[in-house]
Amino acid sequence: MLIITGYAHVDPADLAQFMAELNALAFTTRGRPGCISYDAAVVGSRTGRLLISERWVDQNALTAHLLAADTIAFIGRWSGRMRGELQKYDGCNARDVMDC
Repeated sequence: MLIITGYAHVDPADLAQFMAELNALAFTTRGRPGCISYDAAVVGSRTGRLLISERWVDQNALTAHLLAADTIAFIGRWSGRMRGELQKYDGCNARDVMDC
């Protein structure tokens, strides 16, 4: 499993439009093969900061998402108007929070 997490930043004046477009993309993305979860939450409306969390079964699934026409179009529309601080992690030892 791959975990993508971190922050995205947009101008606060663009936040409502960004979230509307991101929510539309997320709806489609969640139905893609290999997508375990795909979520974003506004954590700073005055700063335009969002927490991003994605989980994918493998790199092939993530790559297919990144190469999908709607993903490319979304990135193209927001290129230069969003900034991301995302990292990819291998989730090879997943377990319940209370487990050691």
